[in-house]
Amino acid sequence: MGAQNSNPSSAANPYFGSITLKPATDEVLQLSLDEAVRRGLENNLGLKQVENSEKAIHGEQLQALQEFLPTISVSGDIGFYQHDLAALGFKGTSLPPDLAGTIPPVTRDTLTEGQIHFDQIVFSGPVIAGWKAAGAATRAAHFAKMTARGEVIQQVASAYLHAIASASEVDNAKALEAENLLQFNNAHEQRVAGVSTSLDEVRAKVQYQSQQQMTIAAQNQLDKDLILLKREIGLDPGQNIVLTDRTPFSELAEQTPEEVRATAYKNRQDYQNLQNQVEELKAVHAAYRSQRLPTLRVTGNYGVQAITTIGSHGVFTAMGVLSIPIFREAGLRGDIDASQAQLSAARAQVDDLRSRIDQQVRSALLDVNAARQLVEVSRSNVELSTRGLSDQTERVNAGVDDTLPLVTAQATLARAQTTLVESLYQYNLSKLALARAAGVLEQQYHYYLGK
Repeated sequence: MGAQNSNPSSAANPYFGSITLKPATDEVLQLSLDEAVRRGLENNLGLKQVENSEKAIHGEQLQALQEFLPTISVSGDIGFYQHDLAALGFKGTSLPPDLAGTIPPVTRDTLTEGQIHFDQIVFSGPVIAGWKAAGAATRAAHFAKMTARGEVIQQVASAYLHAIASASEVDNAKALEAENLLQFNNAHEQRVAGVSTSLDEVRAKVQYQSQQQMTIAAQNQLDKDLILLKREIGLDPGQNIVLTDRTPFSELAEQTPEEVRATAYKNRQDYQNLQNQVEELKAVHAAYRSQRLPTLRVTGNYGVQAITTIGSHGVFTAMGVLSIPIFREAGLRGDIDASQAQLSAARAQVDDLRSRIDQQVRSALLDVNAARQLVEVSRSNVELSTRGLSDQTERVNAGVDDTLPLVTAQATLARAQTTLVESLYQYNLSKLALARAAGVLEQQYHYYLGK
Protein backbone atom coordinates (compact mmCIF):
# COMPACT_ATOMS: atom_id res chain seq x y z
CA MET A 1 0.00 0.00 0.00
CA GLY A 2 1.38 3.40 -1.00
CA ALA A 3 2.08 6.24 1.38
CA GLN A 4 -0.49 8.93 1.92
CA ASN A 5 1.84 11.56 0.60
CA SER A 6 5.49 11.42 -0.37
CA ASN A 7 6.44 14.18 2.07
CA PRO A 8 3.43 15.92 3.64
CA SER A 9 4.41 19.22 5.22
CA SER A 10 2.58 21.96 7.10
CA ALA A 11 4.55 24.48 5.06
CA ALA A 12 2.58 23.43 1.97
CA ASN A 13 -0.66 22.50 3.74
CA PRO A 14 -1.35 23.84 7.26
CA TYR A 15 -3.72 20.93 7.95
CA PHE A 16 -0.65 18.66 8.15
CA GLY A 17 0.58 20.72 11.14
CA SER A 18 -0.62 21.51 14.63
CA ILE A 19 0.13 23.31 17.87
CA THR A 20 2.10 20.87 20.03
CA LEU A 21 1.08 21.62 23.59
CA LYS A 22 2.98 18.98 25.60
CA PRO A 23 6.34 17.23 25.19
CA ALA A 24 6.55 13.48 24.72
CA THR A 25 6.25 11.27 27.81
CA ASP A 26 7.16 7.66 28.57
CA GLU A 27 3.47 6.80 28.75
CA VAL A 28 1.96 4.86 25.85
CA LEU A 29 -1.11 6.82 24.78
CA GLN A 30 -4.19 4.80 23.85
CA LEU A 31 -5.63 6.68 20.88
CA SER A 32 -9.08 6.02 19.45
CA LEU A 33 -10.42 7.60 16.27
CA ASP A 34 -12.76 9.84 18.27
CA GLU A 35 -9.90 11.01 20.49
CA ALA A 36 -7.76 11.72 17.44
CA VAL A 37 -10.54 13.80 15.88
CA ARG A 38 -11.09 15.69 19.15
CA ARG A 39 -7.40 16.52 19.44
CA GLY A 40 -7.32 17.57 15.80
CA LEU A 41 -10.20 20.00 16.27
CA GLU A 42 -8.41 21.49 19.26
CA ASN A 43 -4.86 21.74 17.92
CA ASN A 44 -4.74 21.52 14.12
CA LEU A 45 -2.81 24.41 12.59
CA GLY A 46 -5.08 24.88 9.58
CA LEU A 47 -8.16 25.20 11.78
CA LYS A 48 -6.38 27.58 14.16
CA GLN A 49 -5.54 29.88 11.26
CA VAL A 50 -9.17 29.95 10.09
CA GLU A 51 -10.40 30.57 13.65
CA ASN A 52 -8.02 33.52 13.98
CA SER A 53 -9.32 34.89 10.68
CA GLU A 54 -12.86 34.63 12.03
CA LYS A 55 -11.84 36.60 15.13
CA ALA A 56 -10.27 39.29 12.97
CA ILE A 57 -13.44 39.64 10.90
CA HIS A 58 -15.53 39.78 14.08
CA GLY A 59 -13.30 42.66 15.19
CA GLU A 60 -14.00 44.42 11.90
CA GLN A 61 -17.72 43.97 12.51
CA LEU A 62 -17.38 45.68 15.90
CA GLN A 63 -15.55 48.53 14.19
CA ALA A 64 -18.44 48.86 11.74
CA LEU A 65 -20.87 48.85 14.67
CA GLN A 66 -19.01 51.74 16.28
CA GLU A 67 -19.98 53.94 13.32
CA PHE A 68 -23.60 53.69 14.53
CA LEU A 69 -22.82 54.38 18.18
CA PRO A 70 -22.10 57.77 19.70
CA THR A 71 -18.51 58.64 20.43
CA ILE A 72 -18.12 60.30 23.84
CA SER A 73 -14.80 61.52 25.19
CA VAL A 74 -13.60 63.71 28.03
CA SER A 75 -10.66 66.09 27.89
CA GLY A 76 -9.08 68.54 30.29
CA ASP A 77 -6.10 70.85 30.20
CA ILE A 78 -4.40 73.69 32.05
CA GLY A 79 -2.07 76.24 30.52
CA PHE A 80 -0.31 79.55 31.17
CA TYR A 81 -0.89 82.08 28.39
CA GLN A 82 0.54 85.52 27.52
CA HIS A 83 -1.49 87.78 25.19
CA ASP A 84 -0.41 90.87 23.25
CA LEU A 85 -3.62 92.93 23.17
CA ALA A 86 -2.21 95.40 20.69
CA ALA A 87 -1.45 92.59 18.27
CA LEU A 88 -4.99 91.32 18.74
CA GLY A 89 -6.42 94.75 17.80
CA PHE A 90 -7.11 96.11 21.27
CA LYS A 91 -5.59 99.59 21.36
CA GLY A 92 -5.97 102.24 23.99
CA THR A 93 -8.40 104.26 21.87
CA SER A 94 -10.63 101.26 21.42
CA LEU A 95 -11.09 100.67 25.12
CA PRO A 96 -13.75 102.38 27.27
CA PRO A 97 -12.52 105.61 28.92
CA ASP A 98 -12.71 104.16 32.40
CA LEU A 99 -10.48 101.20 31.36
CA ALA A 100 -8.01 103.11 29.24
CA GLY A 101 -4.61 103.00 30.84
CA THR A 102 -5.62 100.41 33.44
CA ILE A 103 -5.12 97.33 31.26
CA PRO A 104 -1.56 96.66 30.27
CA PRO A 105 -0.92 95.94 26.60
CA VAL A 106 0.51 92.51 27.50
CA THR A 107 -1.57 90.30 29.82
CA ARG A 108 -0.95 86.94 31.42
CA ASP A 109 -3.48 84.39 32.63
CA THR A 110 -3.87 80.75 33.55
CA LEU A 111 -6.65 78.87 31.72
CA THR A 112 -8.07 75.65 33.14
CA GLU A 113 -10.80 73.82 31.23
CA GLY A 114 -12.58 70.49 31.14
CA GLN A 115 -14.91 69.31 28.35
CA ILE A 116 -17.04 66.34 27.37
CA HIS A 117 -17.33 65.74 23.63
CA PHE A 118 -20.13 63.99 21.74
CA ASP A 119 -20.23 62.86 18.12
CA GLN A 120 -22.69 60.57 16.28
CA ILE A 121 -23.67 59.81 12.72
CA VAL A 122 -27.45 60.02 12.42
CA PHE A 123 -27.70 58.86 8.83
CA SER A 124 -25.16 57.64 6.30
CA GLY A 125 -25.89 55.28 3.43
CA PRO A 126 -22.33 53.90 3.23
CA VAL A 127 -22.25 53.27 6.98
CA ILE A 128 -25.53 51.34 6.89
CA ALA A 129 -24.41 49.28 3.92
CA GLY A 130 -21.02 48.72 5.54
CA TRP A 131 -22.70 47.31 8.63
CA LYS A 132 -24.68 44.87 6.47
CA ALA A 133 -21.49 43.87 4.66
CA ALA A 134 -19.71 43.28 7.97
CA GLY A 135 -22.56 41.03 9.14
CA ALA A 136 -22.42 38.98 5.95
CA ALA A 137 -18.63 38.73 6.21
CA THR A 138 -18.95 37.48 9.80
CA ARG A 139 -21.41 34.78 8.75
CA ALA A 140 -19.15 33.82 5.85
CA ALA A 141 -16.21 33.52 8.24
CA HIS A 142 -18.27 31.25 10.50
CA PHE A 143 -19.08 28.92 7.61
CA ALA A 144 -15.44 29.03 6.52
CA LYS A 145 -14.51 27.83 10.00
CA MET A 146 -17.06 25.02 9.82
CA THR A 147 -15.64 24.03 6.43
CA ALA A 148 -12.18 23.95 8.00
CA ARG A 149 -13.49 21.70 10.78
CA GLY A 150 -14.71 19.28 8.13
CA GLU A 151 -11.30 19.40 6.48
CA VAL A 152 -9.62 18.60 9.80
CA ILE A 153 -11.93 15.65 10.45
CA GLN A 154 -11.33 14.26 6.98
CA GLN A 155 -7.55 14.72 7.23
CA VAL A 156 -7.31 13.20 10.71
CA ALA A 157 -9.68 10.33 9.97
CA SER A 158 -7.82 9.58 6.71
CA ALA A 159 -4.47 9.60 8.53
CA TYR A 160 -5.89 7.34 11.26
CA LEU A 161 -7.35 4.90 8.71
CA HIS A 162 -4.07 4.90 6.78
CA ALA A 163 -2.18 4.08 9.97
CA ILE A 164 -4.67 1.27 10.72
CA ALA A 165 -4.13 -0.12 7.23
CA SER A 166 -0.36 0.08 7.70
CA ALA A 167 -0.70 -1.72 11.03
CA SER A 168 -2.68 -4.46 9.28
CA GLU A 169 0.11 -4.72 6.71
CA VAL A 170 2.62 -5.17 9.53
CA ASP A 171 0.48 -7.88 11.16
CA ASN A 172 0.10 -9.73 7.86
CA ALA A 173 3.81 -9.40 7.11
CA LYS A 174 4.78 -10.73 10.54
CA ALA A 175 2.38 -13.66 10.22
CA LEU A 176 3.80 -14.59 6.84
CA GLU A 177 7.33 -14.16 8.17
CA ALA A 178 6.61 -16.59 11.01
CA GLU A 179 5.10 -19.06 8.57
CA ASN A 180 8.07 -18.74 6.20
CA LEU A 181 10.45 -19.30 9.10
CA LEU A 182 8.58 -22.50 9.93
CA GLN A 183 8.81 -23.66 6.32
CA PHE A 184 12.53 -22.85 6.22
CA ASN A 185 13.15 -24.88 9.40
CA ASN A 186 11.20 -27.82 7.96
CA ALA A 187 13.14 -27.63 4.69
CA HIS A 188 16.42 -27.55 6.61
CA GLU A 189 15.46 -30.60 8.70
CA GLN A 190 14.34 -32.49 5.61
CA ARG A 191 17.63 -31.73 3.83
CA VAL A 192 19.61 -32.88 6.86
CA ALA A 193 17.50 -36.06 6.92
CA GLY A 194 18.19 -36.55 3.23
CA VAL A 195 14.55 -36.48 2.13
CA SER A 196 14.77 -33.16 0.17
CA THR A 197 17.29 -31.28 -1.89
CA SER A 198 19.34 -28.26 -0.86
CA LEU A 199 17.48 -26.29 -3.53
CA ASP A 200 14.29 -26.57 -1.50
CA GLU A 201 16.11 -25.25 1.55
CA VAL A 202 17.57 -22.33 -0.44
CA ARG A 203 14.13 -21.45 -1.81
CA ALA A 204 12.64 -21.50 1.68
CA LYS A 205 15.45 -19.31 3.02
CA VAL A 206 15.11 -16.80 0.17
CA GLN A 207 11.36 -16.60 0.74
CA TYR A 208 11.87 -16.10 4.47
CA GLN A 209 14.43 -13.31 3.99
CA SER A 210 12.27 -11.62 1.36
CA GLN A 211 9.40 -11.61 3.81
CA GLN A 212 11.69 -10.13 6.45
CA GLN A 213 12.38 -7.23 4.07
CA MET A 214 8.66 -6.72 3.54
CA THR A 215 8.08 -6.70 7.32
CA ILE A 216 10.79 -4.08 7.83
CA ALA A 217 9.33 -1.89 5.06
CA ALA A 218 5.81 -2.25 6.44
CA GLN A 219 6.93 -1.32 9.97
CA ASN A 220 8.81 1.71 8.64
CA GLN A 221 5.71 2.89 6.76
CA LEU A 222 3.58 2.45 9.89
CA ASP A 223 6.02 4.52 11.96
CA LYS A 224 5.92 7.36 9.40
CA ASP A 225 2.12 7.25 9.22
CA LEU A 226 1.91 7.53 13.01
CA ILE A 227 4.24 10.56 12.96
CA LEU A 228 2.00 12.29 10.41
CA LEU A 229 -1.08 11.50 12.49
CA LYS A 230 0.56 12.92 15.62
CA ARG A 231 1.57 16.09 13.75
CA GLU A 232 -2.03 16.67 12.67
CA ILE A 233 -3.53 16.35 16.15
CA GLY A 234 -0.97 18.18 18.29
CA LEU A 235 0.99 15.28 19.77
CA ASP A 236 4.75 15.34 20.00
CA PRO A 237 6.17 13.22 17.13
CA GLY A 238 8.14 11.24 19.72
CA GLN A 239 5.08 10.31 21.78
CA ASN A 240 4.36 6.57 21.80
CA ILE A 241 0.77 5.79 20.81
CA VAL A 242 -1.33 2.71 20.20
CA LEU A 243 -4.34 2.84 17.89
CA THR A 244 -7.27 1.25 19.69
CA ASP A 245 -9.70 1.16 16.75
CA ARG A 246 -9.21 -1.43 14.04
CA THR A 247 -10.23 -1.25 10.38
CA PRO A 248 -13.99 -0.55 10.39
CA PHE A 249 -16.24 -2.10 7.78
CA SER A 250 -19.96 -1.75 7.30
CA GLU A 251 -22.29 -1.65 4.36
CA LEU A 252 -23.63 1.83 3.64
CA ALA A 253 -27.32 2.20 2.93
CA GLU A 254 -28.13 2.90 -0.69
CA GLN A 255 -28.57 6.60 -1.46
CA THR A 256 -29.60 8.29 -4.69
CA PRO A 257 -27.71 11.27 -6.11
CA GLU A 258 -30.82 13.41 -5.68
CA GLU A 259 -31.06 12.58 -1.96
CA VAL A 260 -27.40 13.28 -1.25
CA ARG A 261 -27.42 16.43 -3.38
CA ALA A 262 -30.42 17.85 -1.48
CA THR A 263 -28.61 17.16 1.79
CA ALA A 264 -25.48 18.85 0.45
CA TYR A 265 -27.29 22.03 -0.61
CA LYS A 266 -28.69 22.25 2.90
CA ASN A 267 -25.56 21.40 4.89
CA ARG A 268 -22.46 22.23 2.84
CA GLN A 269 -20.63 24.94 4.75
CA ASP A 270 -18.63 26.08 1.73
CA TYR A 271 -21.88 26.61 -0.19
CA GLN A 272 -23.35 28.72 2.63
CA ASN A 273 -20.03 30.54 2.95
CA LEU A 274 -20.11 31.53 -0.71
CA GLN A 275 -23.74 32.62 -0.46
CA ASN A 276 -22.83 34.94 2.41
CA GLN A 277 -19.91 36.29 0.40
CA VAL A 278 -22.45 37.23 -2.27
CA GLU A 279 -24.52 39.01 0.40
CA GLU A 280 -21.39 40.83 1.57
CA LEU A 281 -20.58 41.99 -1.96
CA LYS A 282 -24.18 43.09 -2.46
CA ALA A 283 -23.88 45.25 0.65
CA VAL A 284 -20.54 46.65 -0.55
CA HIS A 285 -22.11 47.47 -3.91
CA ALA A 286 -24.99 49.20 -2.11
CA ALA A 287 -22.49 51.15 0.00
CA TYR A 288 -20.79 52.52 -3.11
CA ARG A 289 -24.13 53.45 -4.66
CA SER A 290 -25.25 55.18 -1.46
CA GLN A 291 -22.24 57.51 -1.51
CA ARG A 292 -24.45 59.89 -3.50
CA LEU A 293 -26.78 60.23 -0.49
CA PRO A 294 -26.32 62.98 2.12
CA THR A 295 -24.74 62.27 5.49
CA LEU A 296 -26.10 63.79 8.70
CA ARG A 297 -23.85 64.05 11.74
CA VAL A 298 -24.48 65.56 15.18
CA THR A 299 -21.53 66.81 17.21
CA GLY A 300 -21.02 69.00 20.26
CA ASN A 301 -19.26 69.52 23.54
CA TYR A 302 -19.86 71.02 26.95
CA GLY A 303 -17.25 72.20 29.39
CA VAL A 304 -16.13 74.63 32.06
CA GLN A 305 -13.36 77.20 31.68
CA ALA A 306 -11.67 79.00 34.55
CA ILE A 307 -9.41 82.00 33.92
CA THR A 308 -7.25 83.62 36.56
CA THR A 309 -8.85 86.70 38.15
CA ILE A 310 -12.04 86.27 36.14
CA GLY A 311 -13.53 83.02 37.47
CA SER A 312 -15.20 80.09 35.75
CA HIS A 313 -17.96 79.86 33.22
CA GLY A 314 -19.69 77.08 31.28
CA VAL A 315 -19.10 76.79 27.54
CA PHE A 316 -20.76 74.50 24.99
CA THR A 317 -21.11 73.79 21.32
CA ALA A 318 -24.03 72.01 19.60
CA MET A 319 -23.83 71.48 15.87
CA GLY A 320 -25.47 69.45 13.14
CA VAL A 321 -23.52 68.79 9.94
CA LEU A 322 -25.22 67.86 6.68
CA SER A 323 -22.82 66.74 3.94
CA ILE A 324 -24.11 66.43 0.39
CA PRO A 325 -21.80 65.19 -2.38
CA ILE A 326 -22.05 67.53 -5.39
CA PHE A 327 -19.80 66.04 -8.00
CA ARG A 328 -17.58 62.97 -7.69
CA GLU A 329 -19.19 61.09 -10.55
CA ALA A 330 -16.10 59.50 -12.09
CA GLY A 331 -14.90 58.07 -8.78
CA LEU A 332 -18.38 56.94 -7.77
CA ARG A 333 -19.03 55.20 -11.07
CA GLY A 334 -15.65 53.51 -10.91
CA ASP A 335 -16.37 52.13 -7.43
CA ILE A 336 -19.85 50.99 -8.46
CA ASP A 337 -18.64 49.26 -11.63
CA ALA A 338 -15.81 47.48 -9.79
CA SER A 339 -18.12 46.25 -7.02
CA GLN A 340 -20.70 45.11 -9.58
CA ALA A 341 -18.02 43.05 -11.36
CA GLN A 342 -17.04 41.40 -8.07
CA LEU A 343 -20.67 40.67 -7.28
CA SER A 344 -21.28 39.12 -10.70
CA ALA A 345 -18.17 36.95 -10.32
CA ALA A 346 -19.33 35.72 -6.88
CA ARG A 347 -22.78 34.87 -8.24
CA ALA A 348 -21.16 32.89 -11.05
CA GLN A 349 -19.10 31.02 -8.44
CA VAL A 350 -22.29 30.09 -6.58
CA ASP A 351 -23.79 28.66 -9.76
CA ASP A 352 -20.58 26.78 -10.48
CA LEU A 353 -20.44 25.40 -6.92
CA ARG A 354 -23.96 24.02 -7.24
CA SER A 355 -22.87 22.09 -10.33
CA ARG A 356 -19.62 21.05 -8.66
CA ILE A 357 -21.54 19.72 -5.63
CA ASP A 358 -23.66 17.62 -7.97
CA GLN A 359 -20.50 16.32 -9.64
CA GLN A 360 -18.81 15.56 -6.30
CA VAL A 361 -21.87 13.74 -4.97
CA ARG A 362 -22.22 11.55 -8.05
CA SER A 363 -18.49 10.79 -8.15
CA ALA A 364 -18.43 9.94 -4.44
CA LEU A 365 -21.37 7.54 -4.82
CA LEU A 366 -19.63 5.83 -7.73
CA ASP A 367 -16.41 5.53 -5.69
CA VAL A 368 -18.31 4.02 -2.73
CA ASN A 369 -20.03 1.43 -4.89
CA ALA A 370 -16.82 0.51 -6.73
CA ALA A 371 -14.80 0.28 -3.52
CA ARG A 372 -17.42 -1.95 -1.89
CA GLN A 373 -17.23 -4.36 -4.83
CA LEU A 374 -13.44 -4.36 -4.62
CA VAL A 375 -13.66 -5.31 -0.94
CA GLU A 376 -15.93 -8.24 -1.77
CA VAL A 377 -13.59 -9.49 -4.50
CA SER A 378 -10.51 -8.99 -2.31
CA ARG A 379 -12.05 -10.98 0.53
CA SER A 380 -12.85 -13.81 -1.83
CA ASN A 381 -9.28 -13.76 -3.14
CA VAL A 382 -7.88 -13.97 0.40
CA GLU A 383 -10.11 -16.95 1.19
CA LEU A 384 -9.09 -18.73 -2.02
CA SER A 385 -5.39 -17.93 -1.52
CA THR A 386 -5.52 -19.15 2.08
CA ARG A 387 -7.15 -22.40 0.97
CA GLY A 388 -4.60 -22.82 -1.82
CA LEU A 389 -1.68 -22.23 0.55
CA SER A 390 -3.09 -24.76 3.01
CA ASP A 391 -3.45 -27.39 0.28
CA GLN A 392 0.05 -26.73 -1.05
CA THR A 393 1.54 -26.94 2.44
CA GLU A 394 -0.03 -30.37 2.90
CA ARG A 395 1.39 -31.53 -0.45
CA VAL A 396 4.88 -30.34 0.45
CA ASN A 397 4.73 -31.94 3.89
CA ALA A 398 3.58 -35.18 2.29
CA GLY A 399 6.48 -35.07 -0.16
CA VAL A 400 4.27 -34.82 -3.21
CA ASP A 401 5.63 -31.43 -4.38
CA ASP A 402 8.80 -29.43 -3.90
CA THR A 403 8.82 -25.97 -2.27
CA LEU A 404 8.48 -23.88 -5.45
CA PRO A 405 4.66 -24.11 -5.66
CA LEU A 406 4.56 -23.38 -1.91
CA VAL A 407 6.57 -20.18 -2.36
CA THR A 408 4.24 -19.15 -5.16
CA ALA A 409 1.19 -19.81 -2.99
CA GLN A 410 2.65 -17.76 -0.15
CA ALA A 411 3.35 -14.83 -2.48
CA THR A 412 -0.19 -15.05 -3.85
CA LEU A 413 -1.65 -14.90 -0.36
CA ALA A 414 0.56 -11.93 0.54
CA ARG A 415 -0.64 -10.02 -2.50
CA ALA A 416 -4.26 -10.90 -1.75
CA GLN A 417 -3.95 -9.70 1.86
CA THR A 418 -2.30 -6.45 0.75
CA THR A 419 -5.03 -5.88 -1.80
CA LEU A 420 -7.71 -6.48 0.84
CA VAL A 421 -6.11 -3.99 3.24
CA GLU A 422 -5.87 -1.41 0.45
CA SER A 423 -9.47 -1.99 -0.68
CA LEU A 424 -10.79 -1.62 2.88
CA TYR A 425 -8.82 1.59 3.25
CA GLN A 426 -10.13 2.95 -0.05
CA TYR A 427 -13.70 1.96 0.85
CA ASN A 428 -13.55 3.88 4.12
CA LEU A 429 -11.93 6.86 2.40
CA SER A 430 -14.68 6.90 -0.22
CA LYS A 431 -17.34 6.90 2.51
CA LEU A 432 -15.61 9.81 4.23
CA ALA A 433 -15.52 11.65 0.90
CA LEU A 434 -19.23 11.00 0.43
CA ALA A 435 -20.01 12.36 3.90
CA ARG A 436 -17.87 15.41 3.12
CA ALA A 437 -19.64 15.92 -0.22
CA ALA A 438 -22.99 15.75 1.59
CA GLY A 439 -21.84 18.27 4.22
CA VAL A 440 -22.48 15.93 7.19
CA LEU A 441 -18.97 14.69 7.93
CA GLU A 442 -18.64 16.21 11.40
CA GLN A 443 -22.05 15.00 12.54
CA GLN A 444 -22.15 11.55 10.89
CA TYR A 445 -18.64 10.23 10.30
CA HIS A 446 -19.40 7.45 12.85
CA TYR A 447 -22.36 6.33 10.76
CA TYR A 448 -20.45 6.39 7.48
CA LEU A 449 -17.53 4.43 8.93
CA GLY A 450 -19.83 2.01 10.71
CA LYS A 451 -18.35 2.63 14.17
